[in-house]
Amino acid sequence: MDGQLIAFTGIAAGLVAMPGADFTVVVRNALVSRRAGAVCGLGIASGLLVHTALAVAGVAAVLVAVPALFHALQLLGGGYVLQLGVRTLWSLRRPAAVPGGVQAAAVPDEVPAEVARPLRQGFVTNVLNPKASLTFLSLLPQFVPSGSPALPRTLLLALIVCTLALVWFQAVALLVDRLGRWLRRPRAARGLQAGTGVALTALGAALLIEPLLT
Repeated sequence: MDGQLIAFTGIAAGLVAMPGADFTVVVRNALVSRRAGAVCGLGIASGLLVHTALAVAGVAAVLVAVPALFHALQLLGGGYVLQLGVRTLWSLRRPAAVPGGVQAAAVPDEVPAEVARPLRQGFVTNVLNPKASLTFLSLLPQFVPSGSPALPRTLLLALIVCTLALVWFQAVALLVDRLGRWLRRPRAARGLQAGTGVALTALGAALLIEPLLT
């Protein structure tokens, strides 16, 4: 592996692991089950694949050239993340007994253990973040050696990003699952659910407010 790939891998790992809506929505789903969290992480990796493909195709450059389109995507993404946060907080109002003595409020009942919903939530949360496309548009070209074919190298960089996302969010889902017995205790679970709800709500509100101030 050459020096540029090593440097890119380090930078990409930092970007993937940076706390944000992706991390929070994986934790939210992992509270339901390890499978739900893992599938949500797969959805996020799929969203990153879309962003890298858009960067390769030059679509991300259009977002820079057309501020209205960029702002519209920000509003869509912010609205989606905001409603996830509000729904998570709203579910705290309805505690109910479930097998094993854990309250239903400890696990958001809006996020079933099926595959489709966590996959969709991970994908939509990530793909509606236009800043990811702009990040890759500015980052990827810096690691394509001058004179070498751009497409194969860019595809390799995209594969590295998606692999890092898969590994990281699977690890997050596993950690939450391993701590599940403690995290699903009524007091701890409600506290964590409230924390993820507040985080998602704040992130969604920030995404909504930012385009209105620019």
